[in-house]
Amino acid sequence: MDIKIIKKKADYEKALKRLEILFDAPVGTPESDEADVLALLIDDYEKKHYPIEAPDPIAAIKIRMEELNLKQSDLVNEIGGKSRVSEILNRKRKLTVEMIRKLTSRLNLSAGILVKDYKLNTGPSIVSDQGEDPPEN
Repeated sequence: MDIKIIKKKADYEKALKRLEILFDAPVGTPESDEADVLALLIDDYEKKHYPIEAPDPIAAIKIRMEELNLKQSDLVNEIGGKSRVSEILNRKRKLTVEMIRKLTSRLNLSAGILVKDYKLNTGPSIVSDQGEDPPEN
């Protein structure tokens, strides 16, 4: 096992190729251990060089709704009425502290994500009651 810290893109690409070779190694073997270490090094490099920005609050809510197969009407208790849910998801109105508290619990989302600022939309509504975007023209 000849593992080195990944410092540059060439090291990263080499580590990816090696991990691909070792990927299906049986658990408990030296190859499996090497794959585990490589995966950690690759993950660290990717976090530093290819950071993924967290979604804004509304995008996070929509993602979680999709994951949980929820419709807009399923969030009435947390947000307060079908029209209010629509306004929030269409970025016509900001989330309140009370909504954030309830959504954090219901959707198992971090309050840190939901309190981030986001721009309001002054255009037409873009979300249907099924939580899907209407087809584009």
